[in-house]
Amino acid sequence: MPRVLVLGIDPRTVPGVDGDALRAALDQELIRFHEHGIDACMTLIELDGAAEATIAAALSEHDWDVVVIGGGIRKPEPLLLFFEQVVNLVRRHAAKAAIAFNTSGGDSFESARRWL
Repeated sequence: MPRVLVLGIDPRTVPGVDGDALRAALDQELIRFHEHGIDACMTLIELDGAAEATIAAALSEHDWDVVVIGGGIRKPEPLLLFFEQVVNLVRRHAAKAAIAFNTSGGDSFESARRWL
């Protein structure tokens, strides 16, 4: 069974966003993976001092086939340095995994499937 890790920012920590609704949508996306026979996990981080260690631990937990890096990490220009750190963490801790990018939390399955 293929394994996918989705990395993103916890929507409950983003000001001005309905974090509970977004979290429910992300949980639905995990269900879609499982319906297609893909073992998927999601690591949602807060932008704090523990983010890098949390991501490194998640990457080291399994041999991942694909790591999807969400738009919350990738898109905001102020997070460019953090995005680079995440990509390099994937290279170090999950070197055999393909890296995929979603356009929203609702298409992580399609993003990962491109590389499975």
